[in-house]
Amino acid sequence: MTRLPPALAAALDAVKYLKIRSGDHRFIHIWVVVTGGRVLVRSWNDKRDGWYRAFLAEPRGAILLGETEIPVRAVRVRSARLIDAASDAYAAKYDTKANLKYTRGFRTMKRKATTLELLPAP
Repeated sequence: MTRLPPALAAALDAVKYLKIRSGDHRFIHIWVVVTGGRVLVRSWNDKRDGWYRAFLAEPRGAILLGETEIPVRAVRVRSARLIDAASDAYAAKYDTKANLKYTRGFRTMKRKATTLELLPAP
């Protein structure tokens, strides 16, 4: 499985909010983390018409980094070790008092199950 280039992963690690979309879903802002060079995203609320479900239906999409649109595809993360590493990365990156509710919530099984890895689109 080919990962996003290291320079892109580093740039994504530096942003607080990532603009993302799947298919014709609108761009929205989400949190993004990078662990071990892998770019990971997780849904807070698994809404039927939300970005996470859109990626399950259509894994190809795009992210915006500045003004540059980058094609990506999303795959479910199944490794418990990687999912836990993502939880730790969220807690470290989004460490303000206001974010504590969310980083704690990201450790629940329901939300951990929505972890996706972003990869280059073929």
